[in-house]
Amino acid sequence: MENNNDFEKRPAPVFSKRLKAGKRRTYFFDVRTTKANDYYLTITESKKRFDEDGYDRHKIFIYKEDFNKFIEDLQESVNHIKTDLMPEYDFDTFSRNDDGSYKKPNDGVDGEKAKNANDAADEKATNWD
Repeated sequence: MENNNDFEKRPAPVFSKRLKAGKRRTYFFDVRTTKANDYYLTITESKKRFDEDGYDRHKIFIYKEDFNKFIEDLQESVNHIKTDLMPEYDFDTFSRNDDGSYKKPNDGVDGEKAKNANDAADEKATNWD
C-alpha cells in the first residue's frame, strides 16, 4: 500500500491517460519526470475493494531504456493469447470509445454485450490475488 508522504513527493504527471475497465477497475498511464529531467512511465491498476471502502493500487514503473523491449514483449504476449490460445474469441467485443464507453452496436460491436462481458471478467478477476 502506498504511503501518503511518498505520493506527495512524486512529481505531477506531464501526461496522463485513464482507461476505465469494468465497474471497479481503472488503469492509469502517467508520464513523469525524474530529478534529472528524464521521463518514465507508471502504469497503475486501481481496483475498488469489493467489501470495503477505498481502492487497492498496483503500480509498475517503466524507464526509457526499457520502453522498446517492454512494448515488444507485451505485444508478443497479447498476440500469443489472441492467436495461439484464443483464436476464436472476438476481442473486438471489448472495443471502447475514447471516453471509455463501449462502442455502439452500429459500430460493429454490441455495447451492452461488451459491458456485461467485461463486468463478468471484472468479477472473476477479484479472486486472482
